[in-house]
Amino acid sequence: MELNIVNIKGEDTGRKVSLNDTIFGIEPNDHAIYLDVKQYLANQRQGTHSSKGRSQLSGSTRKLGKQKGGGGARPGDIKSGIRVGGGRMFGPTPRDYSFKLNKKVKQLARRSALSYKALSNLITVVDKIEFEGAKTRDFVAMTKSLQVADKKPLIVLANANKNVYLSARNLTSSKVVTVSELSTYTVLNAKTLVLTEDAVTAIEQIFKA
Repeated sequence: MELNIVNIKGEDTGRKVSLNDTIFGIEPNDHAIYLDVKQYLANQRQGTHSSKGRSQLSGSTRKLGKQKGGGGARPGDIKSGIRVGGGRMFGPTPRDYSFKLNKKVKQLARRSALSYKALSNLITVVDKIEFEGAKTRDFVAMTKSLQVADKKPLIVLANANKNVYLSARNLTSSKVVTVSELSTYTVLNAKTLVLTEDAVTAIEQIFKA
C-alpha cells in the first residue's frame, strides 16, 4: 500500500511511502488482539481493593444466643458476616491482575491493529512534526490542516519530541506516543493514526515478522 506524504499544513509533498504488507496488510487476528488488549487493561489495575473478614475485626467472640430454640439461624459472635457491622464474607482481597503473554502473540496483535487502520484508510503520513515551542494552538492547527481534529488522532513519532508532547498534553481527544510506546490498545483506541515518515521506518524495523 502506498500513501502520499504531506506536511503539517496538509499540503502534498509530491512523495509517497510504501507500507510494508507484513505489518500493515496482514489478515487481522481478532483473538490475538483480544488477548493483548486484555493484558494491557489488566496491567492497569492496581489490585489494592480490600475488605475485612471476621478474623480481622476486633470484638468479642462470645456466642450471643442459644444454639437452638431461637426460631432462626444459629447465632454466632458479633463479628459474624450475617450481622450488621460484621465481617465481609468472601470479600475482595489485594491481588495482582497482570499475566504473561507470548511475545509473538503481542507482535501479531499490534500488526493486526495496524492492518485494521490501513484497511480502513485511517492512516496519514507526514514528513515531520516539529514545533518551535510548546503551544497547544500549533498542535490544534496541525490537526485541522490534516483534517483529523475531530477523529481522535494518535500521533506516532520515531523519537520523543518534548514540544509536540507538551503541545498535545491539554487535549483529551489527541495522544502522542513514540514507536516504542505503541500498543494494540492505543492503536485501536484512536480513530485515526498520524505517522511521521521516520516512524513508518521505525515501525517496520520493530514489528517486522
